[in-house]
Amino acid sequence: MRISLKRFMVKWVSFLNVTSTIVCHTVWASSANAGEFAAVVERQWIQSPAVLEASGLAVSPSNPQFLWVLNDSGATPDVHLMGVDGTSRGMVRLKNSRNIDWEDLAAFSLDQKSYLLVADIGDNGAKRKSCMLYVMREPSLPKAGKTLDGKAVPAWQIEFRYEDGPRDCEAIGVDIAMGKVILISKRTQPPLVYELPLRAPTKSGVQIARKVGKVLAKSPFDELVPVSNQPTGLAIARDRSQAAVITYYGLFLFPRAANETWATAFSRPYALRMPHFLGQAESVAFTNDGTLLYAVSEGVQSPIARFRKR
Repeated sequence: MRISLKRFMVKWVSFLNVTSTIVCHTVWASSANAGEFAAVVERQWIQSPAVLEASGLAVSPSNPQFLWVLNDSGATPDVHLMGVDGTSRGMVRLKNSRNIDWEDLAAFSLDQKSYLLVADIGDNGAKRKSCMLYVMREPSLPKAGKTLDGKAVPAWQIEFRYEDGPRDCEAIGVDIAMGKVILISKRTQPPLVYELPLRAPTKSGVQIARKVGKVLAKSPFDELVPVSNQPTGLAIARDRSQAAVITYYGLFLFPRAANETWATAFSRPYALRMPHFLGQAESVAFTNDGTLLYAVSEGVQSPIARFRKR
């Protein structure tokens, strides 16, 4: 069986996670601002056979019992719905869009309406002239015993490029109070933080993602397995008190003080670091009240990892 070097190294990180926990009895400490999260031992699984590479995850803004998930590059432009137990609850096709390399998903509420942001931002070869964000209204959620099967169109879309050239990116979040989209690059060392306006002026053309800082998130095995530091997902808590960054190694929490920029928050050492024990983690999402984190991995029937605030 042929296996890519990256996949092998990611699996090796997973093995090191388990080994370090068993042998060293790792304690996952955190600052008071970030709170303490502990892994929930029991895990559910993504049950939809249509979700083959879960690269983006978001909790429904209108009902925390639902999760939205999307597939990686080349798949149909569908956003899938599931219960928090992993049961399939249907899908919606996003018209007037292309899945060149969908890599993350964010959910937010604006003007008492719920939205999903689909991020077509993957660029493994750093060759894309521009990337695309599709913002859609959250579809009406199905009643008990029903599944979703519908179509949607973008409420608006944002075409953008990075001010310093193409970047591979898999991590995106939305800060409604700032009216900003936050992106973290994947393959740069260190990972870089960029900002975009969430609502660009009409007919304003290609937007520019401005570099505002960097992220200090290192795994214990970064010298042995450099890819373990690569961010593959970002979630911003609804109350803006903290952000979660997921890498191939684990989860990192960054608290944000009132009136502080995300660039400043990410520039400090993380307040919490813990392994996630996922084979190839791709996305992370906060619940609306910030007391639970979900994370998923690529691959068929990915486990749904949960981390509960103590």
